[in-house]
Amino acid sequence: MHFQGKSFLTTTDFSKEELTYLIDFAIHLKALKQNNIPHQYLQGQSIALLFEKTSTRTRASFTVAANDLGAHPEFLGTNDIQLGNKESVQDTAKILGSMFDGIQFRGASQDTIETLAAHAGVPIWNGLTDMCHPTQMIGDFMTIKESFGSLQGIKVVYVGDGRNNVANSLLVTAAILGVDMTIASPECLLPDEFYSKQASLYAKESGATIHLTSDVHSAVKDANVIYTDVWVSMGEEDQIEARLDLLKEYQVNEALLKDVHEQFIFMHCLPAFHDTKTSFSQQIKKDYGLDEMEVTDEVFNAPYGKQFIQGENRLHSIKAIMAATNGHIFIPRQYTKNES
Repeated sequence: MHFQGKSFLTTTDFSKEELTYLIDFAIHLKALKQNNIPHQYLQGQSIALLFEKTSTRTRASFTVAANDLGAHPEFLGTNDIQLGNKESVQDTAKILGSMFDGIQFRGASQDTIETLAAHAGVPIWNGLTDMCHPTQMIGDFMTIKESFGSLQGIKVVYVGDGRNNVANSLLVTAAILGVDMTIASPECLLPDEFYSKQASLYAKESGATIHLTSDVHSAVKDANVIYTDVWVSMGEEDQIEARLDLLKEYQVNEALLKDVHEQFIFMHCLPAFHDTKTSFSQQIKKDYGLDEMEVTDEVFNAPYGKQFIQGENRLHSIKAIMAATNGHIFIPRQYTKNES
């Protein structure tokens, strides 16, 4: 059994065992890189990197991952190709699929990446859509497993905007993996019913506990992981004032963390607005008088903060996804529960 030729569009396309394999394989590949051991599973391949949205970690991770695996990455931005503009997504998929061995897509529409996967004939990897962020999840749960040695018995609490793609993916992926997951958000920003129902179904099978609440203080009690994200996602800049008002009580600060578990880490998928060292945060301070937003600088720079390890792990997890789906990797039987 292997994943050869399979696209990575959402974590729900994979079983608990398969996701666990990708996490463990990412940890293995990280060790290989740290010890300068070659692992060129994609030797001679060409990889297309399609970006409709800007990126730091995703673009850097896919680029370095491809190089480490022996492949050549080619960046194609909105100014480079006609995707959905003068050429349909379907036609673009067929052309790029005939030239490249695999395609990464980062953009708004989940429909776009589903269409690419249906017509390209090569693996498609989801670097982010408005609906979900599946490659982020492998790196995130890799970080948790590295920190605690296991995913069993871990309580993860996401604090902030519970409707964004990261919150959606955390909720559902945790449920698949059997990790207890709480989303603490204002009522109007709790996850859409589609994701909460989906998570509940997976949780029944895995044994995970899923909890949605607006009571942030009770939510964080005994948490092993506090995870937050920006209060205003890309494309929502016109909602800044409303979001600041809604989420000010959900800032991750030392006071909020007083009742977390003694074994505890902080996570953030980045970028984070924890100071005034960016033009965006300076404008926020000028307009609203805030020096910090979703997380304080004190928490962000504390020893329990794992966000930079988490960011680095994007590289290793993306490498694992690419190699497993396009590198003819043997998958041990214990990771393939659904094999017939």
